[in-house]
Amino acid sequence: MFNSIFGTKLNTSILNLTEIETELKKRLIYPYHWGCKQNNYYDELTNFIYCTFNFDLLLEEIERRFSGNQVYENLFNYSLNRWYNFWSAQAVEKIFCSMPDVKPAVDKKDNLVDFIIKGITFDHKTSVFPAAYPKSLEKAIKNTGEFINWMYRNQSQQKRKHLKNRLFIILHSQDGEHWKLKAEISWLKMRIESYIVNFNPAFLMKFEFEPGIITIADVIWAVK
Repeated sequence: MFNSIFGTKLNTSILNLTEIETELKKRLIYPYHWGCKQNNYYDELTNFIYCTFNFDLLLEEIERRFSGNQVYENLFNYSLNRWYNFWSAQAVEKIFCSMPDVKPAVDKKDNLVDFIIKGITFDHKTSVFPAAYPKSLEKAIKNTGEFINWMYRNQSQQKRKHLKNRLFIILHSQDGEHWKLKAEISWLKMRIESYIVNFNPAFLMKFEFEPGIITIADVIWAVK
C-alpha cells in the first residue's frame, strides 16, 4: 500500500493486527457516507490519514484542520472513510506478507505492487460488492471472470486506477452493511490464509485489457 506523503510503502511488519482491528471498529459508530465522489483534491487535503493511526487522534486532527469549514461534514466523512479504508488495507497486506509463499513488494516506491505470490506480482484491492453491478452476488461468484472484467472497466478514475495484476477481496454481508467487514481483520485473516494455502497459479484468470499485455487477476470472496 502506497503512502503518498512519504513516497514509499509503510512497513507493515511493525503493525499489530489486533490494535488495527480495535481502532477500525471505533469508526463503525459513524454512518458510512462520502458526501462527494472521491477526488484528487480531497485526497490531498486528507493525506494526514496515512500517519494518523489512532482513531481518537484522527478525530482531533479533523477538527483542528477543518473546524468552521463550509464543507466540514463532507471533509469529516471523507477523512473517516479514507482512514478506515487505508488502515484496513494495511492490515490485509500484513496478513498476506506473513504467509510463507508471499513476499512483500521489492520496490517500495511501486504503488502497483503490494506483494508477490509464488513469483506473481499483485496489487490488492478490498472492496464491498458494488451496488452498481448488474447481477446478483451468486451470479458474480459463478462468473468471476465477467465480474473481474467489470471491476477493471468501472474502477475509480483517480490515482489508484490501473490495469495491472490485481487480487480483489470482495466483501458481502447479508445485512447489507458490507463496509463494516473491512474492520473484521481476524475474520479476513482466516479467509486470506485459506486462499494462500490453496493458491494455484493455474487457476488465475488472464485478461487482455491492452493489446499484447496480459493482466492476471483473481477474487477472494469474503461473504458473511
